Amino acid sequence: MTARRHQEHFFAELDETGLGAVDAVAESGAPSSMWSEAWAKLRRRPLFWVSAAIIVLVLALAAFPQLFTSQDPKFCQLANSYGEPTAGHPFGYTRQGCDIYARTIYGARASVTVGVLATLAVLIIGTIIGAIAGFFGGWFDTILSRITDIFFAIPLVLAAIVVMQIFSGSRTSVTVAAVLASFGWTQIARITRGSVMSVKNNDYVTAAKSLGVSRTAALARHILPNAAAPIIVYTTVALGTFIVAEATLSFLGIGLPPSVVSWGGDIQQAQTALRSQPSVLFYPAGALALTVLGFIMMGDAVRDALDPKVRQR
Repeated sequence: MTARRHQEHFFAELDETGLGAVDAVAESGAPSSMWSEAWAKLRRRPLFWVSAAIIVLVLALAAFPQLFTSQDPKFCQLANSYGEPTAGHPFGYTRQGCDIYARTIYGARASVTVGVLATLAVLIIGTIIGAIAGFFGGWFDTILSRITDIFFAIPLVLAAIVVMQIFSGSRTSVTVAAVLASFGWTQIARITRGSVMSVKNNDYVTAAKSLGVSRTAALARHILPNAAAPIIVYTTVALGTFIVAEATLSFLGIGLPPSVVSWGGDIQQAQTALRSQPSVLFYPAGALALTVLGFIMMGDAVRDALDPKVRQR
């Protein structure tokens, strides 16, 4: 090719960077853990931020309902029965003349309280039983697994309906949460057992034992933290499940008493006006569905972030 007069020529410099330098890993940087990689993946997912916004809003409603409404949810006037929405009462009124908006806001407290208490109890019971069965094995595993299978065969809601009959005179959030936790720990126990069994034979656990770490300390310091991923995922979804279970019991009239404002109780009272006044049912049911959806989406996002197969893609 002939160059023209006054034409400038530019040549790229040779890349003298060796292959070893390109593939080298910075030894000075801190190694990334599974949790840091999971957090980096979560931050890039819109599903995580949407579900987190829903959960934060629901927790704020449960903790500080007075910030969202100044109305008393238990103050009712029959003159306002099935009244249309007005200023300060955007959702209208129930059959008894109660403010639907205020009851929807305050109903989050009872439902979320039962869900959180039941989930914490289930997490403690199921993790302890599953960890002992999966780590020690032998007759520990045999006895605890058979007990878990017995409770696993009992339907959660059916068992709660039967047992709640005993507490007909003293039904509180703690009572409902305790009953639900008594029969809802089996799934997390099975998940913990399987996760512990898959982790306990790893090299770092063997190295810890060879250095003199006791079996109990190895279980608490090395095995459970590395087996926690599926437990966290299930716990997130289970919180929404227990909120639904509380609403079901309150809907059937054997959960929280009518004096306690809850979504399940409002749904039960609104079922008679489903055809004529569907909005009375729509708002508490919508709040319940949105809350459960938030926890389910959070569980899906956390599962995808902690799943090794997904993280390797």
